[in-house]
Amino acid sequence: MSRNLIGACVAMALAVTTAGCGSSSGEGSGGALEIWIRQVPNSPSHKTAQKFVAEFEKASGVKTKLVALFDDFETKLQQQAQAKDLPDVVVNDTARLGNMQHQGWLREVDRTKLAGQDKVSGLAWKAAQAGDGKYYAAPLSAQAFALIVRKDWRERLKLAPPKNWDELAALAKAFTEKDPDGNGTADTYGFVAPAGTKRGYASWYVSSLVYANGGDFLKAEGGGRFTPSVTDPKTVEAVKWMQDQFCTAKTVNPGAVSNDTTVTHTVFEKGQGGIYLVGPYVLARFVKSVGDDKIEVIQVPKGPSGGPGTLGEGENVYLMAGSRMETGQQKFAEYAISAAGQRIGMNGDAEGPIVRLPVNTEVDMGAERKDARWKVFADAYPNAVYTPPVPDWTPFRQKAADAINAAWADCSKDVKASMEELNTVFAAELTTQKAS
Repeated sequence: MSRNLIGACVAMALAVTTAGCGSSSGEGSGGALEIWIRQVPNSPSHKTAQKFVAEFEKASGVKTKLVALFDDFETKLQQQAQAKDLPDVVVNDTARLGNMQHQGWLREVDRTKLAGQDKVSGLAWKAAQAGDGKYYAAPLSAQAFALIVRKDWRERLKLAPPKNWDELAALAKAFTEKDPDGNGTADTYGFVAPAGTKRGYASWYVSSLVYANGGDFLKAEGGGRFTPSVTDPKTVEAVKWMQDQFCTAKTVNPGAVSNDTTVTHTVFEKGQGGIYLVGPYVLARFVKSVGDDKIEVIQVPKGPSGGPGTLGEGENVYLMAGSRMETGQQKFAEYAISAAGQRIGMNGDAEGPIVRLPVNTEVDMGAERKDARWKVFADAYPNAVYTPPVPDWTPFRQKAADAINAAWADCSKDVKASMEELNTVFAAELTTQKAS
């Protein structure tokens, strides 16, 4: 099938089923393998990706074209689909699998025919599996979440690392009220948080607290069926605990309810807050911008009702349907999961890794990275929880973010009532996706 016909196939998939739009004519006649990656152009991560792709070219002989985009990445993919010109490969978040597969953009990956697939961890493979049980990607990178904390502030106030949520709240309160930076001005806060609604950030942020407390958003019932679980007392407790930080203790940086991660990174670097629940991808950046001796990484404490657990995430290599370069796609996926590819993507201890935690079990992270703080993230990963494999997780994350953000922005909101309303919304969405 000509690649120019992919738009028609995508439209059919949108209207009828989630079936892919596969190529029937095999390898194309020349051209470059077009690879899109969700990174800020000219950022350290983009430069790592450039090095990764260059080494892939040398190893495979496949000519490539790398495109780095960040703002409105998904919107631009939609535009390319409408223009009937999707790229051959997309490197994107694991949580986007359902949405992309649902629109018919992805071709199925036969895991058994992917060289080196047996070296990839089983947990990482789960992130490449859709609700129908089939695989539509190859894992590239994994991550769990932890607390990046201003160690110098904590030590100046003579406080111990928090081991439970009460101690975590106390640390945040001390950072807010006791002038941890010693400048004589009340200009610091405990938590910095990307708690806005853009791309569902509020629900993304609170996910690790929900999982650390034994809660969840959806409960799997088997056979690709789910029921909402946002009214689970453990889930409600986690959302309420964070509302208390916003509204009662007032330990969260001002403006957090409007912020995404790009803004929140800067807030942390400017010393406006001292506790950031985030993934390992910013560790090297903060070591450089804040100071190696000023930050530490602490595992997310168990919640009062559960744990341990954090959100599990990463990036997948998605092989786009309709490509005339299926052999090139296959080679790129195999290189991505190989030990050689993983090591290049990790980028040592330097800023800008595109492989955070390696998915290849033969890669020794300790040998590649000397910064022991990475180990905290690695130790959290076995208990990480990936987003549920519903046909499309995106609307769930967005609807949850809207409800949770509203509860944090409006202190008069009753969290339990808000979660009950969200439960009804989730039930309707499950019905729409035929997953209830």
